[in-house]
Order: sequence, then structure tokens, then C-alpha cells
Amino acid sequence: MTSAAPHDLVVTQATLADWPVISGWAAAEGWNPGLSDGPAFFAQDPGGFFLGRIDGEPVSAVSVVNHGPDYAFLGCYLVRPDLRGRGHGLTTWKTALAHAGNRTVGLDGVVAQQDNYRQSGFELAYRTVRFTGTAAAGEQPAGVRAAGPADLAALTAYDSACHPADRPRFLAAWLTAPGHRALVRAEGGRLTGYGVIRPGHDTLRIGPLFADTAADARALFAALTATAAGAQVAIDVPEPNAAGVALAEAAGLRPSFETARMYTGPVRAYARERVFGVTTLELG
Repeated sequence: MTSAAPHDLVVTQATLADWPVISGWAAAEGWNPGLSDGPAFFAQDPGGFFLGRIDGEPVSAVSVVNHGPDYAFLGCYLVRPDLRGRGHGLTTWKTALAHAGNRTVGLDGVVAQQDNYRQSGFELAYRTVRFTGTAAAGEQPAGVRAAGPADLAALTAYDSACHPADRPRFLAAWLTAPGHRALVRAEGGRLTGYGVIRPGHDTLRIGPLFADTAADARALFAALTATAAGAQVAIDVPEPNAAGVALAEAAGLRPSFETARMYTGPVRAYARERVFGVTTLELG
């Protein structure tokens, strides 16, 4: 997919080799992307990432990742700071959005862009707050263990219940990416939650944190941070999940960043009460 635009901007699909450029821009914005996010993102939809270039030099980016026949997620909307205000971002956006076809599109919009997103047909669903702070020392609670290959089928089913679309390709890569530590909580052989912690550019990132109950979420959070005592950690909590907000606050984390989950239309029902921490703001 290629699009010519004013100022000789050419928009094409990006490849995994372009990911360091996109993630570097995101890091410069303070979004703190994970160090190993790229392969998992591209595993979900290799054609869902776009770059705008002028004379071959990257100047803009956006992703529109298809999660299934009915749902896509938009993220990584970035323009090089010295070339903003010239229409490059909007041209890149329009080209990439066509990739979603007739799917409902979701995004996690930063405060400065939310009015623009509304004008493009996105409606607010809820606010997400990033909580950041220092991980406390602790021991791994009972009932929590490392996820293994034998857990993949159960984890995929659990994840699908907590997300607006199935994402098995992404999940398989996410659970095993370099530096990612995935834990599960089980009771009587039944999965009651799972979580992942991974290194980011600035802090360790927790996501997802999906759990049946607040007690399950607390146990997973404690286990995820048990080996990170003294390190800075961050988790993106949907504000409607009061138990998730309380968990972050009880851990001594404080709000540092916020976004708005917005959609262009309906999404399938999922267990929002189980979402104590969003997987990633780039892919939902």
C-alpha cells in the first residue's frame, strides 16, 4: 500500500526492520515502549504498520493492527517533531486506516489528541491511567507459577475472554519474548489469571494483568514484582476497574500518564472486570 501526499510524503507498509525507528520515536515521547515488543506486534498483523517517508527518510508512523474480522487497533501515531503541523500525520493516518476495512477500530488516545480522534469518529469508552513507582520487596505468593508451553491453550482462551478479539499469534510471541516474564495463577487446575512483566525503555512494564478477582490480581502483581524490588515499574489500569486502581495505589504507585480508550463502533463483550492492567497501549 503506497500513498503520495503533499510535500512528497510517501506512505508504505513498514517492516519489522523499521520497528526501531517507530519505537525510538515512542520512547522520545515518554511512552516507554517495551524493549522486545516489535516481533510480537508484527506477529499479530505483519501488514498493520505504516511509515511516511520524504526522500526515503522516515517522518511519520501509525499502526492499524487487525485482530480479527471485526476489530482493529490503532496505535503508534507519531510524527517527527521537526516536521509536525504539515499534514504528514493525517496523510499517514488516512492511508493506514484503510487497512482496517469495515472493522471497529479502537485506540488509546493521549490527552492532546482526543478531540482530533472524536472528529474522526472515535467515541470515549473509558479512561486508562498509568501508575508508576518503585517495586517493593516481597515473596512469590502460593498458587502463582511461571507460564509454560503446556499453558498456551488455556492462556489463549483466558486472554480471549478478557479482550475484544482473539489474538493467538500475538500472545504466543508475547509470552516468550526476550526479557518477558509470564506468570499464571491457578486453583484446582483452573486458570484464574495471568500477567506479564517486561523491560521498557524507562521502567519495567506490567501488562497484561488479567485476573478473576482482586485477590488473584494482587497475588500475580506481587509475584511479578517480587524479583524487581527497588526497580521502577508501570502498569496501565482501566479507571473503571476500581479494584485495579486500588491495587496500584496500595503498591505505592502513582498516576504518571493517562489515555482514553476510544472506539469507532461496537466491540464484542469481554470480561472488563478482569482487566486489572492493559496489555499494551499500542495494541490494546
